[in-house]
Amino acid sequence: MKQTLFTLLLISIVISITSCRKDKAMPSIKEYDNQQILSYISANGLSDMQRDTVGGDTSGIYYKILQQGTGGTIDYPDSVTFSYTIKSFDGKYNNTDTVTDHYCGLFGHTSPGGLQLALHDLIKHKGTKIRLLLPSHLAYGLAGAGSGSSSVVNGRIAGNQCLDYTIYIIPDQTVYDDQVIQNYITANNLSGYTKLTTGPAAGMYYKITVPPTGANAIDINSEVIAYYTGQLMDNSYFTDVNAPTPIAPATTTVTGSFTDLSALTTGFRVGLLTLGKGGGSISMLIPSGLAYGNTSFTGDAGTVPAAAVLRFDVQVTDVVNAN
Repeated sequence: MKQTLFTLLLISIVISITSCRKDKAMPSIKEYDNQQILSYISANGLSDMQRDTVGGDTSGIYYKILQQGTGGTIDYPDSVTFSYTIKSFDGKYNNTDTVTDHYCGLFGHTSPGGLQLALHDLIKHKGTKIRLLLPSHLAYGLAGAGSGSSSVVNGRIAGNQCLDYTIYIIPDQTVYDDQVIQNYITANNLSGYTKLTTGPAAGMYYKITVPPTGANAIDINSEVIAYYTGQLMDNSYFTDVNAPTPIAPATTTVTGSFTDLSALTTGFRVGLLTLGKGGGSISMLIPSGLAYGNTSFTGDAGTVPAAAVLRFDVQVTDVVNAN
């Protein structure tokens, strides 16, 4: 009798729990993301965000066009360059550095997938600036992105995080680079720079900071002994090698002997030729097209992103084998 009563009680509990689960069904990931985005919109006063309904069925993306571009349309086979900022909804990942946050490559290789979808369906034209609220299932999903602990600010995007993007599709890299240089000059209170308007390095800015005193002229066949530093437009250094007699700061100076000036980037080469002789120093602000173009690489102290405007400060100590 006791066993029968226990069995009936157990069945009753199971039925009760099952009924409870049915009444409180867990939301799908799309429903969860939408709830997170609506809460984020409300908390941040973003009442003018629109919901993506392209194709008649919402992707779950919310957006606002900040500047409507009039440049050419973009499609999957195209190359595209854009700057962006990105912030996770939990606030633990927040990167607003548009100098390092650059994408330059095939549009069809853009990631995450939701970002590619938004660029294709919502931005459409070069020159457009847009704010996107990207649901986690179209971002980095359960796994998240980055390395380290999810509690480390700017170290990792945690799993199931919706993302807040601001993206600008660059319509003309030359015009954009020139504006970046002008903004850099203003922000850092620089003066005395001259812009080259003609020749192979038209668009670069330079300033001779120490007039040359050497006897030998620099030409295309010269071997140039120099110390130099390389920076991005956020003032971070990508060079970090100690030199015997370095330019300050000592921890960000490299030394080089350039035996073939024709192998240097156009901007760097023209800068040395502009300095003219050894025993002097020059500062150069070089547009990406005269630097490393659409190539990214890792330097001694940091990564140079694709389409990066660069600053080089060069001290030429000697010129040998000059013709």
